[in-house]
Amino acid sequence: MRTLNYEEVIEKIVHFIKEKVDETNVGGVVVGVSGGVDSATTAFLAVKALGKEKVLGLIMPYYENQDVEDAKLVCETLGINYKIINIKPIVDAFEESLDFEPDKITKGNIMVRTRMVLLYAHANQYNLLVLGTSNKSELLTGYYTKWGDGASDYAPLINLYKTEVWEIAKRLGVPERIIEKKPTAGLWIGQTDEDELGISYKLLDEILYRLVDLKLPKEKIAEELGIPIEKIEYVENLIKNSEHKRSLPVGPEI
Repeated sequence: MRTLNYEEVIEKIVHFIKEKVDETNVGGVVVGVSGGVDSATTAFLAVKALGKEKVLGLIMPYYENQDVEDAKLVCETLGINYKIINIKPIVDAFEESLDFEPDKITKGNIMVRTRMVLLYAHANQYNLLVLGTSNKSELLTGYYTKWGDGASDYAPLINLYKTEVWEIAKRLGVPERIIEKKPTAGLWIGQTDEDELGISYKLLDEILYRLVDLKLPKEKIAEELGIPIEKIEYVENLIKNSEHKRSLPVGPEI
């Protein structure tokens, strides 16, 4: 992986957040706090940039589980105002309005997009920016919901790989139990990011860095990492198949 000066990266992100809030003349930011490391790191960076008074946390569970307690821990550690909004009644109402029973992926996407609607409702009402929590690993592989968690005004972590987010989190003082927990979007019981992706973040990031940043040939990457070339092709396909997620809607030239 690349070598980063993490203290310098933190200062760059803090400056970025402060600059964007000043430029847009808003009162602060709202962050969806899930109890995971990405949202926790985003919230910690926002407070470092703006102060706790200008950061609002929204905790938006569908299931009542440990993630809610972890999200509360983040908000209370930082001393920011936060709200807990149970999205189950909203998502259930969506389901009831459909003439089919959504599968778990469709339902998960409804959950994620519901959260983004709530984030923007608060941003509009209180003159705030929505800070996204996506990282570079998710962006490149398409591991996010289009117009859901992939939507935000600014995304402070978007140029950091997941493994780099963990390093930033350690330096910011994010609670250890959040750094060490298995990443999950909390879309169904037992769901984890790495199970869905079909690869560990550690290996994924090593491959992505070589494929995208260094533009190395697949054979060279397989040799360097001591893995079958099929693993490289699997990641390459994740990137190709999610290209539409990284583009604004396009139409034919007239």
